[in-house]
Amino acid sequence: MKVTVGGSLKLAFRPWVEGPEHIPADGPAILASNHLSFSDSFFLPAVLDRKVTFIAKAEYFNTPGVKGRLTAAFFKGVGQLPVDRSGARGAGEAAIKSGIEVLERGELFGIYPEGTRSPDGRLYRGKPGGLARVALATGAPVLPVAMIDTEKIQPPGQVMPKLMRPGIRIGKPLDFARYQGMEHDRFVLRAVTDEVMYEIMKLSGQEYVDMYATAMKRQLAEAAKAEKAEKEAAKEAAKEAAKEADRAAKDVESRTGG
Repeated sequence: MKVTVGGSLKLAFRPWVEGPEHIPADGPAILASNHLSFSDSFFLPAVLDRKVTFIAKAEYFNTPGVKGRLTAAFFKGVGQLPVDRSGARGAGEAAIKSGIEVLERGELFGIYPEGTRSPDGRLYRGKPGGLARVALATGAPVLPVAMIDTEKIQPPGQVMPKLMRPGIRIGKPLDFARYQGMEHDRFVLRAVTDEVMYEIMKLSGQEYVDMYATAMKRQLAEAAKAEKAEKEAAKEAAKEAAKEADRAAKDVESRTGG
């Protein structure tokens, strides 16, 4: 996949990279990245010599039919692991277990602390469960990663990607050995997550929003729904007004004899 997908991405988009020397030549490490685009999970592994394993929703792996099998083969080929997201807690535990297994094999594990893609290009609050618990349970160093401009390549609704150079900044590894054995302390998990998010913010230059991206997406969806309902109501009111005007005109016409 590095030769096919990775080679094609590098040839077509020529991504620039800063800080690749921070990636260890061997041994486990966690790559904690901001998340701007679906393509983030492809651009980052494409520019590294080592394999990076991310987690992906199980639907990519269990869709029936030929298309489903091809999709599953593709995601397995680019190093993604399926996680069943039916139930927030179950999904979180599955992600943590998968991350620990990857790191225990001495490999690189990629994770998005925000939990979902940014809805507007800003950096959102990191979720304290997965990243911090995996880091403290394994002792693996955490490398903050900033994806730059990947959301501009193929914005929502755009079919053809825009050929432009995205960027990747990889920061120095963060050591959380001082918190070893405290992976069930929620205050420690919050502190570890916030420290990583601060480093990502410095690398990316993004505006930070102190709320979860999932909450912002809900707000945007509700606002869009309300706006649609308002437009529909205005449309219906306009129709009723037109009907009333038409009835009034016919009434005047009948009284005046045409």
